[in-house]
Amino acid sequence: MNRANWFQVSQEGAKALGALHHYATTGTGLEPELIHLVFLRVSQLNGCAHCIDVHTRDLIKHGMSIDKIVLVPVWEEVEYLFSDQERAALAWTEEVTRVSETHASDEAYSAASTAFGEKALVELTIVIAAMNAINRMGISFRLKPRARA
Repeated sequence: MNRANWFQVSQEGAKALGALHHYATTGTGLEPELIHLVFLRVSQLNGCAHCIDVHTRDLIKHGMSIDKIVLVPVWEEVEYLFSDQERAALAWTEEVTRVSETHASDEAYSAASTAFGEKALVELTIVIAAMNAINRMGISFRLKPRARA
């Protein structure tokens, strides 16, 4: 079934989400590789094929190894591949993306806050929230990945 092209149907809404994405990628002060790592993990958790494709490609462009990228879903098993800050970001990403289950626990908040500090943690959470919003649009309207067989 073909679904609406949400970019065309709600140009103002698409523009608003685009502005949020732009802020997340350029205005937070976080490193681009960390942002795309978070975008990838959020998209994996939500099952957004388009965004998994895009952010995997972005991480490759930023120099992350394929070995590391393919192990993002099991990052806790291969902690040695990820920096302390990347592990803290991935843990907080999972906590916030699964907020209906986790309720952003005090323990998780404390760990993330220790790794990032107050301002950077707020910015990281904006990055996570932005990708969650975009995933919901991409999945709902079946935005196709660029990948080809």
